[in-house]
Amino acid sequence: MPKSADISVPDPSRWKALVFIALAQLMVVLDATIVNIALPTAQQDLGISDANRQWVITAYALAFGGLLLFGGRIADLWGRKRTFIVGLLGFAAASALGGAATSEALLLGSRALQGAFGALLAPAALSLLAVMFTDAKERAKAFGIYGAIAGGGGAVGLILGGFLTEYLNWRWTFFVNIPFAIVAAVGAYLVIREPEGARNRSSLDIPGVVLSTLGLVALVYGFTRAESAGWSDGLTVGMFVASVVLLAGFVVTEAKVKSPLLPLRVLTERNRGGVYLSLGLAIIAMFGLFLFLTFYLQVVKGYSPVRTGFAFLPMIAGMITGSTQIGARLMTRVPPRLLMGPGFLVAATGMLMLTQLEIGSSYAGLILPAQVLLGLGMGTAFMPAMSLATHGVNPADAGVASAMVNTSQQVGGAIGTALLNTIAASATTAYVTSHAAGAANPKLLELQAMVHGFSSAIWWAVGILVAAAAIAFTLINTGRPGAGSVTAASGEGIEGGIDEIDEIKVPVVAH
Repeated sequence: MPKSADISVPDPSRWKALVFIALAQLMVVLDATIVNIALPTAQQDLGISDANRQWVITAYALAFGGLLLFGGRIADLWGRKRTFIVGLLGFAAASALGGAATSEALLLGSRALQGAFGALLAPAALSLLAVMFTDAKERAKAFGIYGAIAGGGGAVGLILGGFLTEYLNWRWTFFVNIPFAIVAAVGAYLVIREPEGARNRSSLDIPGVVLSTLGLVALVYGFTRAESAGWSDGLTVGMFVASVVLLAGFVVTEAKVKSPLLPLRVLTERNRGGVYLSLGLAIIAMFGLFLFLTFYLQVVKGYSPVRTGFAFLPMIAGMITGSTQIGARLMTRVPPRLLMGPGFLVAATGMLMLTQLEIGSSYAGLILPAQVLLGLGMGTAFMPAMSLATHGVNPADAGVASAMVNTSQQVGGAIGTALLNTIAASATTAYVTSHAAGAANPKLLELQAMVHGFSSAIWWAVGILVAAAAIAFTLINTGRPGAGSVTAASGEGIEGGIDEIDEIKVPVVAH
């Protein structure tokens, strides 16, 4: 087993490590969409009711979103490599349980376990990149690859989910995770060398863990419930109130305790705060779009699951190109805001094209170019966002800073699905009500109303992406990444978390 590396010396195995970190990230983001395609078949096979089927998705989202900050802190405390490997093996075991499920309860329990181990795995993966890649140009390339996978992996999940469901069966959407996880875990064990002195060995902030977990679970569940029960439902409102109270209590607690779960310095630095906020908003728009385009292609256009998955390929290609060819090449030459802001605006332009959706819209003439613009814009913006979220952070805070990136994405995804779906449903109902009297073909009216609802919600997504661009331009004021580094004093702000060395070389963004 390799020994730990000195943080000031580039790890010779860092590019090999990136392969296994990227593989693990791909597995996690694939799982976010691959199960959606298999859900109708699994529901029928296990006899899950319509009312309970959402829990196959919600159980994962609640555990993943609620435990992310805790998972990030565990990575800082326990070691990122160890946390990464445990997360991978646990995710594989939970996937095996889900694939072998013979009852609704077993399937839902396995999904919650997947979410819990994913909350260990995701921040450990990102923080390993943050502490292993210290050269600005190398860091840009590494985060370009990571950003492309984070952005495009969900769409790949639609393709893979379609193939597995159509040609094998729904259980393989779970079993497929096992080889991913085992290869990544073995590779990580052999090649990853975590820099010495990058841990935060402060005592665990139990009140912070409880308040943040319950607060995030309440927030995610509130938005999830709003989608089915409505925004005025008593439990929905109660969840939102509880979330505000719990998260406010969490902020107060973090300001007072000696060793906080989430040091407020991670959030209050304007560049990182801008990244978390703008990225969360962009994900709101993107998750809603995945949902609408999937329904449009399958229900309105009559595409099969496999054909639907392939229909998302232009977006994947755009994201990979934006991340690796535009973002990674320009990141060391221009300030991040000049990649993120324009990137979100290009994505908004693609989204704007989709507001023109009609029943007879051409895939090649409208949907394909819109997806290319969306992919290019989001890929270009994702790459510097992923890097900037941990760039310049104290190494002992890398895990929790990484967890905040994943938290903003996870919460953004839950909000986007619920918020935009609710807007679309309301617009659809209003359309049917106003056009029912003169409708000669009820089925045609139903499809027209559905597409009108999608178009109405996509207008909101355009506005959200423009807001994300405005935040990126306004809050993110750092200059282009420099090749230099700054020396941070041992134990700075973490009360003895890195006492064993005198100083640490930390890469920073040049102002």
